[in-house]
Order: sequence, then structure tokens, then C-alpha cells
Amino acid sequence: MTPPGFAVRAATLADLDAIVEFNARLGWETESKRLDRAILREGVSRGLADPDRLRYWVAEAAGEVIGQTAVTREWSDWRAGWLWWLQSVYVHADHRGRGVFKALHRRVRDEALAAGDVIGVRLYVENENHAARESYRALGFADAGYAVYEELWLDRSGRPSTAPLRTRPD
Repeated sequence: MTPPGFAVRAATLADLDAIVEFNARLGWETESKRLDRAILREGVSRGLADPDRLRYWVAEAAGEVIGQTAVTREWSDWRAGWLWWLQSVYVHADHRGRGVFKALHRRVRDEALAAGDVIGVRLYVENENHAARESYRALGFADAGYAVYEELWLDRSGRPSTAPLRTRPD
């Protein structure tokens, strides 16, 4: 059940600007990274156009998007099922602590369970984002015992990007 005052629904292309804005804020607030808005807009647009690539849900109050989340899918050959990776989790600062993320999570979880071939939901969280870690634990998530490593090719050439995302000066 969604708390009163807002509703959770599947995102549409009409939510593009709000999702781009929230993802930009998310990058800054959680990782001190300024995301390239043009690339971000392209990525969100492509995700909204192809739910097999990325699915978004938004929480909305009075016609305004106040929170979001998305999932990507990973096939687990070990478990013969899909893992949904929760990502792009963001709740506008004015609406935090009101159950918005809890409602978004519930919607994603309900849809994953209803799909019949989804075996779980995973996410990654910055080590120092203690508030998020506590929120996830309160919803039943547990440390999976893995560290996430990556090799990013932001210029799509197979070589590390020479233009890393901008970060806050120390």
C-alpha cells in the first residue's frame, strides 16, 4: 500500500526531464560527480523507450515527480532466473523520510515476484552512504558479500576514458 499523498507508477517519456534532473542530482549527492546532461538524457531516453534495457518507476505527488527508481536485468545461470538490479534510486530532498522509496521498492518487488522468473533484487550502494545503507537494510536487503569492480569505457573505444566525470574539488 502506498502512503497517502503520492502514487507510484511506471515512468513514461513524459517523465524524461524529471528523471534526468534526479539522476544528475543523484550523481552529485552520492558520488560528487557532475554527469554530462546530454549523455544522461540519451541514456534515460533509450531506457524509457526500451523497458528490456531499463525500466523506471516514479513516485508522484500533485502531478510532480518526487522520487524514482529503475531496474536492469541480469541472468543468473547459477540460479536459472533473473536478478533485477535496482538503480537510479532518488527521492527529492523535500519528500525524504515519508515512505517514498519504501513504496517504490514495494512496487518493484511486487512486479518482480509477479513476473515468475525473477529470483531477487540487488543493488549497489556507495560505502560511505550510511543513510542509504540503513534504508536498504530496513527493507530486508543484506550485504551480499561482494565488492563491485569495474572497467569503464566511457568513450566506447575499449580504452579508459581520458575525460573522467568531474568531481567536487577537495
